[in-house]
Amino acid sequence: MKTLALSLIAVALVPLLATAAPSNDSSATRKPTASVAGQPGDSAKVTRTVDVTMNDTMRFSPDAIPVKAGETIRFQVRNAGKVEHEMVIGTAAELKEHAKMMREMAGEKHTAPNKLTLAPGAQGTLVWRFDKDGIVDFACLVPGHFEAGMVGKVVVNK
Repeated sequence: MKTLALSLIAVALVPLLATAAPSNDSSATRKPTASVAGQPGDSAKVTRTVDVTMNDTMRFSPDAIPVKAGETIRFQVRNAGKVEHEMVIGTAAELKEHAKMMREMAGEKHTAPNKLTLAPGAQGTLVWRFDKDGIVDFACLVPGHFEAGMVGKVVVNK
């Protein structure tokens, strides 16, 4: 009887312990900050909209997007593929590191202001402000997609 009572207590505590466990979601502990890649944009200050299509050939169209420093862009993104894809904005180093993390934590889901994940056939928007001239990268970090060349560049000019 004592064993049964302890087993029932243990089963009752599992959900409580699971909700108290720390999250592997790095966005839960990080506050969005401006980076060399820019910062989350204000929808009310969008200067123009750029349509982007993601597909199962592991490509973005367009894969090179010219913008002016200071512009706030609304990316209207469509997943034309049959598998999940995402668009993540960052520096080449940030994307490479994040791709490695995604491979190590396959199946892990998280959100961030520089990221849009879309199911097959879905559409969504990502608003981003490009503050400095230079090259800003974007990529799909679903495991294997980055490695297959699903990357693009935003060329920011003064």
